Formats: sequence, structure tokens, C-alpha cells
Amino acid sequence: MGIFTRFRDIISSNINAMLDRAEDPEKLIKLMIREMEDTLVELKASCAGVMATSKKVQRELEQAEQRAEYWEEKAEFAVSKGRDDLAREALVEKRKFNQRREILELELVEHDSLTQRYQEDILQLEEKLKSARDKQRILVQRHIHARRKIRAQEEIRRVESSDVVLKFEELENRIERMESEADLINIVKKSTLETEIEKLAVDDDIEKELQALKEK
Repeated sequence: MGIFTRFRDIISSNINAMLDRAEDPEKLIKLMIREMEDTLVELKASCAGVMATSKKVQRELEQAEQRAEYWEEKAEFAVSKGRDDLAREALVEKRKFNQRREILELELVEHDSLTQRYQEDILQLEEKLKSARDKQRILVQRHIHARRKIRAQEEIRRVESSDVVLKFEELENRIERMESEADLINIVKKSTLETEIEKLAVDDDIEKELQALKEK
């Protein structure tokens, strides 16, 4: 698969839809990121190659322009000396370099256009890669949260099914019994106290009645 074909496939892909359909979203996003990174490396390498070639073409273009100017000066010099034959040959050389210059100018335009395309593609892919890494970070966080939640639930079930709960319930029942016994003691104590006070009242009434009999 060519680099531009892979690039188009990556750019046109819907990451969210692919992750929603995936059985293992984390694994898929890792593969997608790796593919994007590899493609980005190739794009940058290709772009660097084109830019290097453009510099080479630019140097050749400057040389062709210089040689064309050189032969033009030679033609002028030959004419000034009355050597039209040499002037004609110099003009022929000048035309060769002008033709070469025109070819190099077209080649330079093509390379500049290709460089611009590479740079635009690199920017798009970097944005896509950033989005994919954001998705990966979210997936990892969700996965960590899910694992923690599972461990928490397992711990809750373990505690609920262990002797800890039974011991706690036993302790709770013991405390409730102690509280009930304390309440019962208070009730009994209160009942005895009331009885004694009532008994004093009865004894007092008997004494009063006995005293009245004695006075009669």
C-alpha cells in the first residue's frame, strides 16, 4: 500500500465508529496510533527528500541562468569584434541553457507543489494522531476505573461472605442484649423503690389508726 493511499485511509477513517465496533478498543487504538506514527515518519522523510531535491534543482537553475548570461556576453563580445560566426555559436549555447532553465523552472514548481502537499498532509495526520492519542488516554482511564470498580465489588462480596460480617452481627446482638438487661435492671429497681415508698405510706396510716384507738 502506497504512502498516500494509507494516508487517505487514515484521514477518512472514523475513529469513534471503529472503536465502538471493536471487541478490544484499547488494542485497536494502539494499532491505529502505530500505523499513524509509521505513516507520519514516511511522510516527513518523503517531504525532506523532495525539499532536498528542490534545493538541488534550484542550484542547477541558478547555474543555467549564469551560463546563459555568460554566453550572451560572449556573443556580444564576438559581435563587437566582427565575428558573427562566433556570435552565432555563442547564441546557440545560450539557447541550450535557456531551454535547460525552463525545464528546471517547471521541475522546481512541481517540487514546491509536492512539498506543500506533504506539509499539509503532515499537519492533517498530526491532528488525527493527536485525536487518537486523546482517545487512547480516555480508554486507558476508563479501563483503570473499570478494573478498580471490579476489585471494589469483589472486595465487597468477599467481606459480605466472610466471617467478619457474622462476627459483627454477633457483636451487635450482644450489645443489644446488654442494653436490654440494663433496661430491665432499671425497671426492677424502679418497681422495688415504688413498693417500698407505698409500704411506708401504708405503715403511716396504720400508726395513725392505732393511735386513734388508743385515744378512745
